[in-house]
Amino acid sequence: MRKLILIVHASLDGFVAGEYGEFDNFKPSPENLDFVCSLTDDADAALVGRVSYQMLESYWSTAGDKENATKSDIKYSNWYKAADKIVLSKTLSNHTVKTKVISDNIAVSIQGIKAQSGKNILMFGSPTTFETLSHLNLIDEYWVIQYPVFFGKGIPFFNRIQNSSRLKLLSVKQFSEGEIAIHYSL
Repeated sequence: MRKLILIVHASLDGFVAGEYGEFDNFKPSPENLDFVCSLTDDADAALVGRVSYQMLESYWSTAGDKENATKSDIKYSNWYKAADKIVLSKTLSNHTVKTKVISDNIAVSIQGIKAQSGKNILMFGSPTTFETLSHLNLIDEYWVIQYPVFFGKGIPFFNRIQNSSRLKLLSVKQFSEGEIAIHYSL
């Protein structure tokens, strides 16, 4: 059975972006993207909500082709382009062969995808999608990358969790700019 693994970048006070969706206060270490790329080695699909999908698609589908692209930019961009995309949305329709849009029967659809052969499924950001999948107990592992910054206000990530869950700490990794990647499972 494939695992659904959440990867989220968050401030210490639990925000995934500023008030208007900006990421300016996140100052990632050079090795941060290298780390995320290491997680893609064991994954072949990305699961996101509509907003995150549109952001990822607009940037990562061409990021590896840019003149100043780093080795990690190229690796992640290539992975993103090759990965199957699973998008939870009531407003999008399927865009490509590699993109599946799910708008209803979410639990059955995701359980079916997890039961298929393949590698892990990485879920990026997407607070509303997280809330839905968390409520349905479909997330197997969590990578919370916490940045040493307080936003004070912005887009919260963990504000509407409905089920109390005790997580098991699997590992912790620290980066040179002070971020900490914390790996949990249920």
